[in-house]
Amino acid sequence: MKLGAIAHSRAGDKGTILNLSLIPYKESDFKFLKEHITEQKLKNFFKERIKGTVTRYELPQLAAFNFVLDDALYGGVTRSLALDPHGKALSSYFLLMEIDKEAYFNYRKSID
Repeated sequence: MKLGAIAHSRAGDKGTILNLSLIPYKESDFKFLKEHITEQKLKNFFKERIKGTVTRYELPQLAAFNFVLDDALYGGVTRSLALDPHGKALSSYFLLMEIDKEAYFNYRKSID
């Protein structure tokens, strides 16, 4: 199951730093995402794209997350020859991450 089935994302950038938001469609899915979308999982998903650290900030009042990916934009917007130097497409790519369908449905059963 793709992450995009239960959440949406936006991207922003500053220098070589990329910000990715993660916002569940259902506020009640915040807890599931908190347990399953970790900093390490995100770093593994983007593999060699992220040269630095990944930091997750939780925004429980908004039922959202902000991930800060250091050294993820190949030198920054003005220095990169990348096709998408701003990293805007990475929010769409992020939503292609696979999540455990069975774990999600078990989670939904437990809270409904």
